[in-house]
Formats: sequence, C-alpha cells, structure tokens
Amino acid sequence: MAGAVLRIGVVGGSVAGCAMAIAGARAGAEVTVYERSDGAMEDRGFGIVIPPALHQELVAAGYLEPGMPTAPVPSRVWLTREHGRPAARELARQESAVTPCHWGLLWRTLRANTGAVRYHRGRPVTEVLRRTAGGAVIRTADAEDVYDIVVGADGPRSVTREALAPGVRPAQAGYAVWRGTLPLAALAGHPRPLELLRGSWLTLGFRGGHGVFYLIPGAAPGSRLLAYAVYGPPPPASWAAGRAAYVRHIAEEHFPADWADIVGRGEHTSMAYHPVTDFHAPLAADPPFLLAGDAASITRPHTASGATKALQDALCLERVLRGASSPADALRRYAAERTPEGARLVALGRRLGHAMVERTPDWAAMGAAEVETWCRATLDGADSYLYGAAQGLRARPAGGLEGAGRAPTGKPVDGGAGAA
Repeated sequence: MAGAVLRIGVVGGSVAGCAMAIAGARAGAEVTVYERSDGAMEDRGFGIVIPPALHQELVAAGYLEPGMPTAPVPSRVWLTREHGRPAARELARQESAVTPCHWGLLWRTLRANTGAVRYHRGRPVTEVLRRTAGGAVIRTADAEDVYDIVVGADGPRSVTREALAPGVRPAQAGYAVWRGTLPLAALAGHPRPLELLRGSWLTLGFRGGHGVFYLIPGAAPGSRLLAYAVYGPPPPASWAAGRAAYVRHIAEEHFPADWADIVGRGEHTSMAYHPVTDFHAPLAADPPFLLAGDAASITRPHTASGATKALQDALCLERVLRGASSPADALRRYAAERTPEGARLVALGRRLGHAMVERTPDWAAMGAAEVETWCRATLDGADSYLYGAAQGLRARPAGGLEGAGRAPTGKPVDGGAGAA
C-alpha cells in the first residue's frame, strides 16, 4: 500500500497476536501489541498439532525458526479396549502426518520473531472504538491510541469482537475436554504404548467419548512429554475431587489397563478441564476491525485447528496487506477468505463431536474396514488434515495384519494387566 506508514494495533499477545504482529510488520506496518497477562506465557505447556505443510511454510516465511523443537509423526493409530478384557486392541492405521508442538515453545518462537514490534505485557485493553475520521481507538486504563487497523486476537471474550459483532458468544456443546501433559517417565513399564507413540499419534475410542495421545517437545532441549486430550461427559454434580481430576476416573472406567495406568497414576506436568464450546463471527473483518484466531471463531477441538487457523489468519493478513490498495480493501479481502473458513471449521467440529462423543460407534466391534466406512460418513466430503490418507481413506488393518487388529495368534496387539 502506498502512502503513510500503516499503524496496526493488535489486541492480545498470545500465539494469534504474535503471528498477526509478524504479518503486519512483514507487510511494512508499524505494529503495537497489547497483552493483558503479565505472566510467563512461555511456561504454558499444553500440546498442539499443526499440519506439516503449514509448519514448513511458516519456517520458509520467517514466522518460525527451523530449530524450533517439534515431534512430527507420519501416521495415526486407532485403539479401543478389548471387549471384556483390560487389554488394548488396535483397530486401524492411517497415513496422517502431523507436527506436534509445545504451546509455550511455539509462542516463544513467534514472540522472538516479532522483532521491532512494540509489545506491551500486562496492559489489558478495556475498549475499542470506531473513529468517524477513519481508523479506530484502543483504550487501556491509562491511555488511548489511534490505529488504521485494530486486530482482535484476544480470544473467546474478545473486546474487539464486541465492537465488530456484538452479542456473539461461545455456545456450550454439552460435553468436556480434559487436557494434560505427562513426563515420558509415565510410560516406564509400558513399552507398547511408548513404541506406538514414537511413530504415530493415537485415538483411543470408548463409549461416550475418546482420547487423543501424542508426544510433544519438552521445555528442556531434547526432552519429550506425553500430551493428551480426553473428551467425554462432564463430571456429575456429586463429584467432589475436582473437575480436572475426573479424567483419572474416565481412564479407569474406559481405557485399556496400560493407558489407564499412564493417565491415572502419572504425575502430570499440567492438567486442565474445559467445557467444549464453539461459535463463529458473521464477519472476520469489517474495517477498521479484524478478528483472528479464537476471537473470530472457536471450533470444537476435534479439528485441532485453533493454532492452525490463527497462523493461517496471519499468512492471509500479510498477503492481503501486500496486495491491497487501502486498509479497507485489505480487510474486505481478509473477510472474504477467512469468514467462510471459520464457518467451515465450526461445522466440521460439530460433525466430529457428534460422531466421536455424542453418538460414538461400537468401537470394540470395529476393524480397519469399519474405521474407513465410519470416517467417510463422518467427514462427509469435508477436508481435515487430521485424516491424511483418510481423505481418500486407505486405512490399513492394525499393525498391517489381516483382520481387525489381531495378531495371527488371536491375542490383542497391545497387552495390559489388571482391571481397567
């Protein structure tokens, strides 16, 4: 864009905010970030995954460093508990490459690459306002500043979204997700789960929900953590041990013995409970406001698209800023591309949640062919990088063997001792 230097204010300095700041700076804008938290964001240790192609694009574009630790794996393994036994049974394998990351390490890398961007930590934004003369005002407790574009990267309770789309709020899905991380030592004595995790990420199905397991880089160089997300009904009102701890009960009730022991007895490095919600704003941008990441839309986490969408939002912003004739033109282009993508992901998340939590199949009766058929019906033509080859669905029998996940002896692929 020709003319005076563009001024962009970014509300929120998390992954989305840092990525949008990099995008604006790379397009030649003067960028200021307002982050409400004054805590150590790099210490947030939950796992996320992003598509390998997106990771490569971000490295090539300078958003991420080539040396940022990741834990890429090429395939997905589907497991369930053996009917009437505490052992695990492998249902199928799919080519489904993902690049798992440590949230804190991803944020740290993005933050380092914001360069000359002004980043205010511990400075919450109280309000954003349109100006009749053009642009917008960002108000904090002690000041107000004028910008040509205000980017709302301030999450589900976005003050920026309230200015652009007042009244849009997350809606409850009716079930919950438990997130946790465990040191690799939690897998000691469980060689088969560790073997599987070194080459794949896992989906463990049970009646009323499922769990997802994968390795991520730890904070210490070369270290690994086990990350998981477990979906299921919220704890009953009578549950007194804390909502986060309820995941141990789910594991004991539904998981194969090895996996129940890992989750139930492992010393967590982090654990959290969240009711699952979703929403999407009717417009991702309306000059002078733009929404990114969770401020624009939240999809149910079955799509694993939270960080992915935020990073794609940033790449889009840089592209439209470079190619547009004015800030308003750039934001209209952004809205045309990112609004339908947010709606698509929300619809996909609802479909996956319905199939994987609200009306789970009889996992114990399934094998590779049944997983393939189920995936086809669930995706219903939608695109999701989590399913990889499952877009064309070439699910293989478990362990590459004939039948539904059994070795020729008829023994379960993954053994476990004791009651689950």
